[in-house]
Amino acid sequence: MPTRPLRLFALLVLLVGGAGAALLLSRGASNARDWTADGARIPHAQFDGSRVDVQNVRHFDYRTEHDFTERWETRRYDLAALESVWYWVVPFGDVRGPAHTFVSFGFADSAQGTQYVAISVEARKERGESYHPLTGMLRAYELMYVVGDERDLVKLRADVRRDSVFLYRVATTPEQGRALFRAMLERANALAARPEFYNTFTSSCTTNIVDHVNAIAPRRIPRSYKVYLPAFADELAYEIGLFASSLPFDALRARAYVSDRSRHLPADAQYSARLREGL
Repeated sequence: MPTRPLRLFALLVLLVGGAGAALLLSRGASNARDWTADGARIPHAQFDGSRVDVQNVRHFDYRTEHDFTERWETRRYDLAALESVWYWVVPFGDVRGPAHTFVSFGFADSAQGTQYVAISVEARKERGESYHPLTGMLRAYELMYVVGDERDLVKLRADVRRDSVFLYRVATTPEQGRALFRAMLERANALAARPEFYNTFTSSCTTNIVDHVNAIAPRRIPRSYKVYLPAFADELAYEIGLFASSLPFDALRARAYVSDRSRHLPADAQYSARLREGL
């Protein structure tokens, strides 16, 4: 039977932990905090017919995860030129379950070939914070949509963090791709005006993508444990016919692995096109 000092210590731990959780759960979401450099700016899109100007497109040049050159750009996209949608899955470590997912959009450009932009739904961290899925259930992080160059978002994960990165082409129409791109940018604008909290289960990278897709094509993606364990999200997408491939899933997933290729490609204007060769 526990001694009195041990019971008192256990009670103290519960009280302190409960007070900390109550404090987190009671605070409101804000865009005015001391953010990490990669989350310091949030994107804003301005629509003009089929054209959209996006401010704060992130294009960092990483030497290490903590040593980088910051670059924020304003870029223009023509919705009429959108020709492809791509899905990225980045498992966390060797245990299949937790993962980060995001999407990219390809725009035809007569001068430079197809140009790609990625949109990644992420937990916005303050300086000194690190991400943890359990903390992500306690209103510890705000929600942000990162709009970025693939040389930033992909090379950070494949080259710098040495993550396994998988890339799949989505089977969709240009009209659906334009609707998804517009919806994600409109959501980014809404978060700039009215911040929200990230939540590991209810408002994460994958659940937000699912919500966007299902708003365009109702019930296209069913609720599944593979949504909440997004390292399986590519398997779910394959099962419901979201990928543009007739290969067996294991063969498709092997072909979709692009980390090694990324590490051997220079971060030049042809990076995204070369990364997709053979896919």
